[in-house]
Amino acid sequence: MAMANDLLTPDDVFNRELLANAHPPDWVNPKPHDVYNLVVLGAGTAGLVVAAGAAALGARVALVEERLMGGDCLNFGCVPSKAVIRASRAAYALKEASEYGGRANGSNSFSFPCAMERMRRLRAEISAHDSVQRFTSLGAHVFLGAAVFTSHSTVDVDAIRLRFKKAVIATGGRPDRPPIPGLAEAGFLTNETVFSLTELPARLVVMGAGPIGCELAQAFQRLGSQVTIITRGARILPREDPDVSALLAKRFEREGIRLVFEAKIPCVERRKGEKVVHIEHGAAREELSATEILVSVGRVPNVEGLNLAAAGVEYDAKGVRVDDRLRTSNPNVYAAGDVCSPFKFTHAAEAMARIALQNALFFGRRRASELFIPWTTYTDPEVAHVGLTEQEAQRRAFKVEAFTLPLAEVDRATLDGETEGFARVHMDAKTRRILGATLVSRHAGESIGELVLAMNQGLKLEALSGVIHPYPTQAEVIKRLGDASMKSRLKPWMRSVLEKYFAWRR
Repeated sequence: MAMANDLLTPDDVFNRELLANAHPPDWVNPKPHDVYNLVVLGAGTAGLVVAAGAAALGARVALVEERLMGGDCLNFGCVPSKAVIRASRAAYALKEASEYGGRANGSNSFSFPCAMERMRRLRAEISAHDSVQRFTSLGAHVFLGAAVFTSHSTVDVDAIRLRFKKAVIATGGRPDRPPIPGLAEAGFLTNETVFSLTELPARLVVMGAGPIGCELAQAFQRLGSQVTIITRGARILPREDPDVSALLAKRFEREGIRLVFEAKIPCVERRKGEKVVHIEHGAAREELSATEILVSVGRVPNVEGLNLAAAGVEYDAKGVRVDDRLRTSNPNVYAAGDVCSPFKFTHAAEAMARIALQNALFFGRRRASELFIPWTTYTDPEVAHVGLTEQEAQRRAFKVEAFTLPLAEVDRATLDGETEGFARVHMDAKTRRILGATLVSRHAGESIGELVLAMNQGLKLEALSGVIHPYPTQAEVIKRLGDASMKSRLKPWMRSVLEKYFAWRR
């Protein structure tokens, strides 16, 4: 596993600021307490939430991090990727300005190095929130180094032994690396290294069509790369509704991204300074020349090196095994976040961390299965989802009633020129409670929360009809879905009765 300073390139003022916050080179680990109420392994989102909460409650807490405070989210995930995506949207806005009355000023160039420098500057600024200094000031003991369980109640960090009453494993995950012959020799990028680029790759091949691959593919295409996405599947974003995949595929192709479906990659080679990707799709065989290759084919949990057997903690290829209260096979050890969850999202890690903290310190009985976890893929348009898809609901024997509203029927979307999308809600036809929802719009991630709240509170879909939205907003599409649900309850016989009633009142 790469060390902290190896992951932060180039060596500029912003990365040095980030390193000073996330893994100070001159840090000296503190003298440990005789015993801690809680030892937290991993200082990503889940670990930071647990440690901050425990320290605020007055518990003796130790926080251990081998690489960088802030974990993937701060350093290689949400923060840098959204900064790059925002820059790419600015670049794309220049290209489409004429549609809104803009005029070309003779300079349509966009500086990739400047965009990446902006990303590093903002990442360094945000890193103060996750810094060693901040968590020390909160009352936590921060230990930088590799954690190894030595018993059911002890962890060693280098030569320091930490004894605990309870522990939380929050070591997260890392990008998977497919065993493709020649790939390692040719060289490739992952989310851990792509944000170190300072020069725009002329031709970028993206292996994988999940959220990370799709987000970065569109961003780099807009910033000036020629992007090709290669996937083994039949569509992009396979976890989403098929209509979502189709809509986004058309958008990608219109923007110039090439999509290669149901493809195999028998090997990769380096030839004359280029990376050559050999692909097979159907009966066709071809070679793709790439400046860079971005691998985004999934994630694996960080369990190696922890000596979990010594702690009596069971795990497998999917990560640490936990029950619904996030307890491991050692009742004094809990886990939260990517190391044990199928939901690889920052907000999911935070929600799970709160459950682990309460259950570990206060004999709590909160359950992870009670969570309604939304997610958003930050393409343009964004794709936000919560709950079940229609297919999943049908497999669980629900009688599903679905309502779909195209954004083209929403005034604000028309005015914004952002009609490419829709809102869809699936409900239980018997109870009329919401089973799942999908939004596809420029700001879908900002709007999905209303539906998450409705599901949390067990509300029926028509309850959303009574929510007053400012006009005009794109989020009004949710209210319109509630209206559609209300109208669906008006059966033909009811209309006949009402017609007779109104005729009588004339």
